[in-house]
Order: sequence, then C-alpha cells, then structure tokens
Amino acid sequence: MSVVDEVKDRLDIVEVIQSYVPLKKAGRSYKGLCPFHAEKTPSFVVFPETGTWHCFGACGTGGDVFSFVMKQENLGFGEALKLLAQRAGVELQPQSPEAAEHEKRRALLEEINKGAATFFHHLLLNSEEAKVARSYLEGRGLTRETLVQFQVGYAPDQWDALLGHLSGKGYAPADLAEAGVVVERDDQSGYYDRFRGRVVVSIRDHRGRPIGFGGRILGEGVPKYLNSPQTPIFDKSRVLFGLDLARQGIRLTGEAVIVEGYMDVLMAHQHGFNNVVAQMGTALTEAQLRQLKRHTKRFVLALDSDAAGGQATLRGLDVARSVADRQVVPVPTARGLVRFEDRLAADIRIAALPPDLDPDEVI
Repeated sequence: MSVVDEVKDRLDIVEVIQSYVPLKKAGRSYKGLCPFHAEKTPSFVVFPETGTWHCFGACGTGGDVFSFVMKQENLGFGEALKLLAQRAGVELQPQSPEAAEHEKRRALLEEINKGAATFFHHLLLNSEEAKVARSYLEGRGLTRETLVQFQVGYAPDQWDALLGHLSGKGYAPADLAEAGVVVERDDQSGYYDRFRGRVVVSIRDHRGRPIGFGGRILGEGVPKYLNSPQTPIFDKSRVLFGLDLARQGIRLTGEAVIVEGYMDVLMAHQHGFNNVVAQMGTALTEAQLRQLKRHTKRFVLALDSDAAGGQATLRGLDVARSVADRQVVPVPTARGLVRFEDRLAADIRIAALPPDLDPDEVI
C-alpha cells in the first residue's frame, strides 16, 4: 500500500471536509454549501463510499481528500500530503527507487484489471452471447442497477477474447498473466483467458479499485467457482468483497455483517442492507477483520447454516476474539469489593439462519 493510499485509508473524507464545511446527510452522500464559490443552495456533495467530492454548481470541480485540501488551503500536493499524513498519524519517508518501481508495477496491474472489468461488464449488458448470463442473474433476482453497482460481467466462452482485447490496447501477455486475467500455456507456446463461459464478479479493494475476479460457470463445467490467483495486488486473505460499497453502511449502522458468498452481498445491498461484506476463501482471517476494525467494533457472522458454515462460524469467532481489542473493566464482587476483568472491546454476534438457506435466499 502506498503512503497516499494509507493516508486515505486512515482518514474519513467526511470528517476531514466537515472540519472546513458544514455538511448534512442526504441519502448515501453528504451535502453542503460549496466553499469555493458563493451560493445559497447546497450543491457541494461528498461521497463517502468512493472517498470523493464534487460541486454540481458553478465550480463543477471535484476530486478526493487531497484535492480538496489543496484547493481549500492553497497547497501543493506535497504540502497537502504532509498535512494529511500528520492528521492520519502516518510517518512520511523518502521513497526508494525500488519502492517507486514497485508502485509503478502495481499501478499497471490495477490498470489491467480495470480494463478487464470494463470489458466483462460491457459484454454482460450488451452482447447477444451474454443473454444466458443475463437470464441466470435475472433468475437469481438481481436487478440491472445492482449489476452496474457491482460491475458484474460476463466472460465469453472463448479462449482468447480478453487476451485479444487487452493485447490490442498495448498490454503485454506476460503482464496480463501477472495480473491474473490470462494463463500461460504449459508448453509456454502462448496464453489463454483464465475466465471463460462464466458470470464474472469484479473483486475490488476497499477504495473500489478492481484487483481480481470471481467467476461462476454457466452450465456444466468444473470448477463451478473460479477466483483470480494470488497476484501482487490480490491476496484473498486480505480482501473483503463489497467493503468499498459497505464502508458507509457499516459506519451508519455501527456493525458489519459478514457472509460467505458474492451473491449474498449483492442481494443484501440490493435490498438496503448496505453493511454486508463477504469473506474471501473458506475462512475469515485476521487481516480481513483488522480492516473492519477501522469502521466498527460490532461484527455479525451470517455464514451458511450447513455443517461447513457452522465450522466457519466457529473459526470466525476465534479469529474475531483474537483480533478484537481488550479492555479492563471493574466488576463488583459479592463481598462488596471490586475486581478487574479483561474483556473484549467488541460485540461479536451470530445470525442464526433457517436450515439449508443461504443469506440471499433468506432475503
């Protein structure tokens, strides 16, 4: 994670901007009078889910927390970085050539995944071949709005559709393989698309950047579910699916609901449960829960009700207990004395689901 991303991650853009501009909640966003021009009707909007702001009035400007502070304080980027890093408690250090090259490489891989996500999403919404995929998703009860919100896509049942598309844009096949979207043939004679004939869900980091994909086969085939491999930008043990869209909901409700599958998250958000995220893989990890700790201290495990889901719930409880902060509290005794107990500074709950029903089916 770059120092810029770390600063953004630690700061709440609403809190930063509210220190300059009075804001009022308006749905999922916040509104106020634009500080950059005189106006009587609020046209300045802050979007917590994306960490951005925009003036829909005379200015027509917008950006992230850095651009706001630069404009408000009349600072250059370096000065704004110093100011916000100090506010976030991030220590700035000179970037080494190796670190600069690493960041450049990460940016390339993120760019490739973004291009792949756009390609898959366009096909799902527009191509004739994706008709079966659209029918499947409609049958699951998902609306077009939800498919757009989560950038759900379709990978055509071809060996080189994405490879040809991205190669045509100038990306080297070796870079596409490192990004996880294509696979090198065993005999090293070329490459082929990793995802074929699948509904594809774009996996994004907490700031909304596509870093990987999860694909479900349409029709017969194995594996039924296929995820991106581990890459320099994607580590499933450190990613929570849907967190980029759930951060605001978690903050407003004061709790994070953790489920197992992509479909559970899509259906939950579609029906207004905007504080739901999914663990990646078969078990909840410490790294995933540490991300949630930044937003809430109350966790609800809503994992599947089958035997495997029960075991996953128990493992999740153990992980939550190990990650949660602890506090010492005074407790009166029967003798009228006071003893001190070490307790979790967290509220961990289990959502008991009906037998044989997943969260999306319950919803």
